[in-house]
Amino acid sequence: MFNRFTSLRSKIRLIFSLILLLLTFLFIGSIKYDHLKYDENNAMHERLVSHYLYNYYLVYGKIDEAYLDSQNFSLITDKAKIVQIEHYFKEKEKYKKYAVDTYKLQRIILINNDRFKLFLKNKNKLKFPLKRIIVFSIVFLLILMLYFWVMRSLKPLSTLKNQIKTFSEGNLDIHCASDKKDEIAEVANEFDHAVTMIRELLQSRQLFLRAIMHELKTPIGKGRLVAEMLPDEKNKARMHSIFERLNLLIDEFAKIEKITSKNFELTIKPYKMSDLVEASIDLLMLENAKEHIELQVIHDYQSEVDFELFTLVLKNLLDNALKYAEDRKVLVQINHQKLAIVNKGEALKEPLENYFKPFHTSKKGLGLGLYIVKSILDIHQKELEYTHEDGKNIFMIV
Repeated sequence: MFNRFTSLRSKIRLIFSLILLLLTFLFIGSIKYDHLKYDENNAMHERLVSHYLYNYYLVYGKIDEAYLDSQNFSLITDKAKIVQIEHYFKEKEKYKKYAVDTYKLQRIILINNDRFKLFLKNKNKLKFPLKRIIVFSIVFLLILMLYFWVMRSLKPLSTLKNQIKTFSEGNLDIHCASDKKDEIAEVANEFDHAVTMIRELLQSRQLFLRAIMHELKTPIGKGRLVAEMLPDEKNKARMHSIFERLNLLIDEFAKIEKITSKNFELTIKPYKMSDLVEASIDLLMLENAKEHIELQVIHDYQSEVDFELFTLVLKNLLDNALKYAEDRKVLVQINHQKLAIVNKGEALKEPLENYFKPFHTSKKGLGLGLYIVKSILDIHQKELEYTHEDGKNIFMIV
């Protein structure tokens, strides 16, 4: 319930709503107070009029109708109407020496004493509170105008939030500079400056990495040409394999650079998990893959993934499993929405989360394997789980 009022806009709406509500209560209360005071004064006025009429009658033996007119009272003389009013007062048990009641939206006064019996109509009305309504309307409109002015000044904040969200999704081509002079504009300008700096930094990094990869392609290409000149076919095949491996590594680094810079568009399609595993085994370029990797398909299933990226995940997991396997053998098991990669070896010395960090300490590599795996699995909204049972390391993609 309280989450509704955590945002700045909600708090402002709540404050202005309370102000308008208090203003409304104040207006209604003032109107009721006026009615109450009018009723008190009117009742006193009616008693004064009745006393005056009685005293005047004692002196002059008649009713002072001119005085009644001056006080905005009138004497009811219609006999039929008098009978109806008399019957009404008797029904309400107000037929006394002095009584006041409303009959057909008219205030009627009964004066019934030992000298005379009169029914008077009080024609005085409470004045329409025009001035008060005007004052309250002006205040109400000013508060509304102030509310819309404040909310309009917060509008750039929503734009800035959307720009930050777009930036967090990997789109660096945003501009949020403002020419205004308020605090929101200052934040927007600082953020725009930060985005510009990050964009330039990433562009320079990409240019640097691409230049290195391009320069590496040239000696690899020359090496392949030299390998063709080798007379020994076995050595020629080995050299080809080495240079092909180097070429694939450069391509993988290019993909990693795109992933880490959020500059990669996924091509999601359904693939059989067994096909993905076989494609990743091919990427390893092992001479006798079946001797080292056993694929066990208990129940095959389809998974919606990007083929190139997901095979890169499996290739890195298999590569790590082979490196650290005591017998250089790995079991890949596919069963009901789970893929398990198993090898014999010592348990991880640290929690799995520590190995997800880039350039984690590793004896047999740069420590990028699981960092790449985690980055790609996050994009696919999948998780990597780890257990160690009976001297075996088990990595599962769930």
